[in-house]
Amino acid sequence: MSTRTSGGSTPGDDVPVRRIDRILAFMSLGLLVLSILCFFAIIIGSSSGADMGSGVWPTVGLLVYIAPPIAFACLMAVLIMSFVRRGRANRAR
Repeated sequence: MSTRTSGGSTPGDDVPVRRIDRILAFMSLGLLVLSILCFFAIIIGSSSGADMGSGVWPTVGLLVYIAPPIAFACLMAVLIMSFVRRGRANRAR
């Protein structure tokens, strides 16, 4: 039977999640979902004979290319901020 005295981390010692972390994480997830939906919209639209050069289709096509890198950048920002915050919290102990 082992007991933790000092130096051990308990679940209550975790660094709290900040609002900006949640915003960036949900933004990343939302952009990925939007990109996947736009991809399927292009597949369905092109198979039904829609004119892909006019209307909202160029914007939908652009979202498929731009949204995943932005989502990846948001996710990387969340990870970097979380590592920096945990490093500072561990250094303060």
